[in-house]
Amino acid sequence: MKIADIIDCVDFPCKDIDTNSYILPFAEIETEKIKILMITEAPPNDKADYFYAPGSPFYLQNTIQAFKDAGADVASMQDILNLGVYITTAIKCGKTQYAVSPETMKNCSKLLGQEISLFPNVKVFMLGGDVAIKMMNAIWKQKTGKRVIPAGSTYKIRGQAYHYGDIRVMPSYTPAGKNFLIEKSKRMMVAEDIREALRLAL
Repeated sequence: MKIADIIDCVDFPCKDIDTNSYILPFAEIETEKIKILMITEAPPNDKADYFYAPGSPFYLQNTIQAFKDAGADVASMQDILNLGVYITTAIKCGKTQYAVSPETMKNCSKLLGQEISLFPNVKVFMLGGDVAIKMMNAIWKQKTGKRVIPAGSTYKIRGQAYHYGDIRVMPSYTPAGKNFLIEKSKRMMVAEDIREALRLAL
């Protein structure tokens, strides 16, 4: 299925986003084969840089490098999908400022909740960045009454075993940002998390 054909924002109520960059994954996805959901923060303002854009989009370049750092032999988004990994963003429009407002996260969590429900065989959620962590915590809290990931800096809380039912939840960093390849510590941690997620999904 194509996620972009199923999930849609109809009224764009958020005030701090760029609606011109609204996008969801438009690749053909065999959802039952996906074992890892990697959720990053937001799409790029230029759709040509999006993970699933044709050619060699910037977000995908960084992500491929992160998988290679983790020891995975990938060269394309299809290679990543073939590993059982689906990548999406927590919010579906590009940001207009550094922070994302609580209202926008609340609005877009409805779409994210619909999206993740399409994947019946997930074993790992890998959450890249504070926005993804906050939004997924809000989704889970609505269902169970409690958050899965505790408050705190990602580098302090990552590496511990969190679970939503039988699904492992891993707080991490997004590999899509412009500074990712030069932030050596974050790059190393993302590689470690991807390596562990792939191991858990076997």
